[in-house]
Amino acid sequence: MKNTSRNIVLQPSEMPDKWYNIAADIGGKMLPPLHPGTLQPLDGASMSALFPDELIRQEMSAERFISIPDKVRELYSMFRPSPLYRAVNLEKMLGTPAKIYYKYEGVSPAGSHKTNTAIPQAYYNKMEGIKKIATETGAGQWGSALSFACNHFGIDLQVFMVKVSFEQKPYRKMLMNLWNGKVEASPSIITQAGRNILAQHPDSPGSLGIAISEAIEMAVNDPATKYSLGSVLNHVLLHQTIIGLEAEIQFEKAGDYPDVVIGCFGGGSNFAGISFPFVRHNLDGKKKTRFIAVEPTSCPKLTKGKYRYDFGDVAGMTPLMAMHTLGHDFIPPGIHAGGLRYHGAAPLVSVLVNEGIVEAQAIDQLECFEAGLKFAQTEGILPAPETSHAIAATIREALKAKAENSPKTILFNLSGHGYFDMYAYQLYQENKLTNFVFDDALLEKIEGKTHPVVVSR
Repeated sequence: MKNTSRNIVLQPSEMPDKWYNIAADIGGKMLPPLHPGTLQPLDGASMSALFPDELIRQEMSAERFISIPDKVRELYSMFRPSPLYRAVNLEKMLGTPAKIYYKYEGVSPAGSHKTNTAIPQAYYNKMEGIKKIATETGAGQWGSALSFACNHFGIDLQVFMVKVSFEQKPYRKMLMNLWNGKVEASPSIITQAGRNILAQHPDSPGSLGIAISEAIEMAVNDPATKYSLGSVLNHVLLHQTIIGLEAEIQFEKAGDYPDVVIGCFGGGSNFAGISFPFVRHNLDGKKKTRFIAVEPTSCPKLTKGKYRYDFGDVAGMTPLMAMHTLGHDFIPPGIHAGGLRYHGAAPLVSVLVNEGIVEAQAIDQLECFEAGLKFAQTEGILPAPETSHAIAATIREALKAKAENSPKTILFNLSGHGYFDMYAYQLYQENKLTNFVFDDALLEKIEGKTHPVVVSR
């Protein structure tokens, strides 16, 4: 019998005890990261200045499932398993025969999915005796999540927050400070990378690429400090699969299965978290689910970027990764979905896009805010501007199902709440937000902004 409840919950004992590593199933299609100096495939020793040993092992692992430490599961249990909701009111408002489900990650202490990887990253650093971590954050969800985790494990944290978001979202900074995270607007004057940017562009709004350069510089110059990244890398996406693994069990309880899985896309962490456990059933031929990654039209790395080796940061300090990219020094416009303002895409997701397993869509800022308000008015949760991209794509799919009279099942990841983004919604309601159009002429400059080692598709 099908479960018709709007809220499909799991008991604490049903929380998965392993993460799913999709690299085990697509690893043969992956191109290795390259050392930025030698252009040779990167080995674990080259990464030891930045990451603790266990995270390096996970980054390079070909194991299909990796055990979640008991200490991590214990802290997860503060907010996991997270609920899976049926968006009945949204369905009625749209008049669609589609069933819409969403996995709600806003229940975490930081209010977003980022806590799923912040906790294990802080834990592994603690186990290695690390006293300080440096990181970057866009809209502040990642900085908030890592501040929470580092505070729990007694680790000092320095956060470089993209300047435009630092100014737009002061309460995110306050939350990080509450958990003893120190926050600098990036570009800042406390690193050489930041000073170099400010010398050339004193009014720079910043970017995740710049903030990453600052955090890596701090880690490289201080043996007592490690670096932590909130998206893009294999081990980060691995930790996020707890979302989709839980959702699988919840769909079993509901007697249903998604025809379409949707997530917003910045670097790839929340999209991978909701989709990868379901992707594996497509890879083994058991299912034919569609997967849609939704990015802003102002930063369209999947829909308009090139697939090639590029740096993850502006200063060129990171390894070169094969990914969809707009160029490592591309500065996106100051949209309010700050977590999606990244020039590159996770290598794992890039491979899935190349293989035709994942679809990519780019949606304008105004359509996304309209979708976010519709969701808040029907389902009662104000979504983060990032998440509103997934909701906009979900509404498109639901209306398509209505036109086709198709009772499809749609799942999207509500990756975080928007209660620190009220100012952005106020601007939208006052008609003070605009769409930012990606200038196709910029594509001609991408060739010069990426590394000359071209990857054939």
